[in-house]
Amino acid sequence: MSLSLDGINPYSNYNMDTTSTGKLEETLNSDLSKATEDELMSVCRDFESYFVEQMFKAMQKMVPESSMEMSSSTKQLQDYYKEQMTQAFAEQSTESGGLGIAQMLYEQMKRNYGLE
Repeated sequence: MSLSLDGINPYSNYNMDTTSTGKLEETLNSDLSKATEDELMSVCRDFESYFVEQMFKAMQKMVPESSMEMSSSTKQLQDYYKEQMTQAFAEQSTESGGLGIAQMLYEQMKRNYGLE
């Protein structure tokens, strides 16, 4: 007896586009001139996290894909979880000091907004 999950996708109600672009754009389009230092640093960390996420995605493109055949729903779920994992790795690397981009942006934004 064979069980096929083709056409059955428990995640069909979820938005499979999980990039953090929308969140970042919304934050950057807001008026940051009245932001507190904590809010400013949070924005800078979000940007660094997004930058690192894009680097990870570029690196993933360099890895050859598996030749194993998968159903479209299985491929869709695999892509979803890969996206989630990439975002989590990017956020985690930024929280632990990251590349230092967030700190440099923070210092520059403080000067630009006269928060020093």
